[in-house]
Amino acid sequence: MDILERHEIFEMEVLERLNSERFLDPLVFGGGTMLRLCYGLDRYSADLDFWFVKKMRETAYFNKLRRSLGGEYEITDARIKFYTLLFEIRSKGYPRRLKIEIRRKMKECDFQERIAFSEFSAKQVALKVHTPGQTMKNKIEAAIDRGEVRDFYDIEFLLRKGTPLSASRDKLARLKETIDKFTDNDIRVTLGSLVEPGKRSYYLKNRFQFLSERISSGLSH
Repeated sequence: MDILERHEIFEMEVLERLNSERFLDPLVFGGGTMLRLCYGLDRYSADLDFWFVKKMRETAYFNKLRRSLGGEYEITDARIKFYTLLFEIRSKGYPRRLKIEIRRKMKECDFQERIAFSEFSAKQVALKVHTPGQTMKNKIEAAIDRGEVRDFYDIEFLLRKGTPLSASRDKLARLKETIDKFTDNDIRVTLGSLVEPGKRSYYLKNRFQFLSERISSGLSH
């Protein structure tokens, strides 16, 4: 079992713990790890990302969660940042640290109940997650903001699963501008360990042709 598979078991263990102690009640799960564990995204993702969907006393919530995590894991970072509550934890049983980040600003979003699971773990966790449509919106914003290959990979995954590419012409143009700048090395380095060899070869050969064509089609209408 490789490092990423073991890290995914760690993610499931922590999700189960958060769920059993009711820390997930005011949260919705989102991001790349959510896409993998709840919708079958075929790349690994390293962090647990959440959004508040219920008004909470954030400092009290943060302190309670820190005590809970500290009772089981080594906390290597814990901060109330301007935009997020941040935790980084480590366990002797796993090779990598796990970052947990909770967006502080409440924002209306579409979510639903899903089951998070991994083929490497016997655990299953029922929780609130962003819908594919909401995730597409989030990923488009992230792709425009930080221009990382993994966000475009996730957008293409959602698109292939039938989620509409809902974005303004301006946002589509900015996506196209970024995607056209990616080099083979950008794709090779980013996807190197996150996807299976067959997928890696596909993207090195075809890059984001499917997504690029859909973006161009949207711009032409």
